[in-house]
Parts: sequence; C-alpha cells; structure tokens
Amino acid sequence: MDKLKLLLSSRKFWAALMGLVFMILKAWRPDFPLDADQLAGIIAILVTYILGTALEDGLRADQK
Repeated sequence: MDKLKLLLSSRKFWAALMGLVFMILKAWRPDFPLDADQLAGIIAILVTYILGTALEDGLRADQK
C-alpha cells in the first residue's frame, strides 16, 4: 500500500500519465485539436520536466 501511495504522490508519474493521455487521445480522436507538432512539443516539455524532477530528487537524496 505504501508503494501505491508513493506512486500516486509522484510528480513524475502524473506528468507521464498526462503525456500518455494526450497520445491516446490523439491516436483515437482524429479531430483532437492538437496537431502532431504541438503534441510532440508537449511531450518534449513533459519529458524535460520528468528528467528535471528526477535529477532534483537524486540530488536531494545525495545530500541526506
């Protein structure tokens, strides 16, 4: 149960889930208001956010 609580409180998890939802919506709904370039930009921002958060978490763990 602790792992589930940790996962649901993870900023990286929610960012990845948002990216997945955008990709699924674009694949299933051709009339989705974002084109492929815009979606790629959003995914790139989410990946950058996830990597930055992981780096921050890793550096914080090293200081303890």
